[in-house]
Amino acid sequence: MGESRRDRIRMTDGELAAFIAEQKSLQVACHGQDGSIHLSTLWFAMVDDCFAFGTYTKSQKIVNLRRDDRITVLLEDGLEYDQLRGAMIKGRAVMHVEDGAGGADEVRRVARAVMRRNEPEIPEEHFEGAVGLWAAKRTVVIVKPEKVITWDHTKLDGAY
Repeated sequence: MGESRRDRIRMTDGELAAFIAEQKSLQVACHGQDGSIHLSTLWFAMVDDCFAFGTYTKSQKIVNLRRDDRITVLLEDGLEYDQLRGAMIKGRAVMHVEDGAGGADEVRRVARAVMRRNEPEIPEEHFEGAVGLWAAKRTVVIVKPEKVITWDHTKLDGAY
């Protein structure tokens, strides 16, 4: 039996790392109180090989994740079918709050990573001040992956 279509489009670890490096925004899904999906888009960074992002502690995302730590994140690109690429990661959210025990260090560590990745133009002499502003009133989320699904339709060479 030949290779399955699913196996043909799966990204290797190296391809996935390169794909992640090309992306700017992460789609984040969690469960609302009524069971519906709450979806938002955020800047992110990779921290210890896990997706990490920050959001205001009072945001609906954090309220939802405190109630149910299941989370799914998505990166995708391509406008035509033969160019579609993506990665979906299902996992658990580990949260750190700036005013929690040891949380300030983790919030600032993620803040530095997200800001270096997404706002490299911040002058070095202002960087730590910007980190402090970013960290204020925020919770960071580290996505601990349980399942990773990837696709890269460019590997199909136009065959559908």
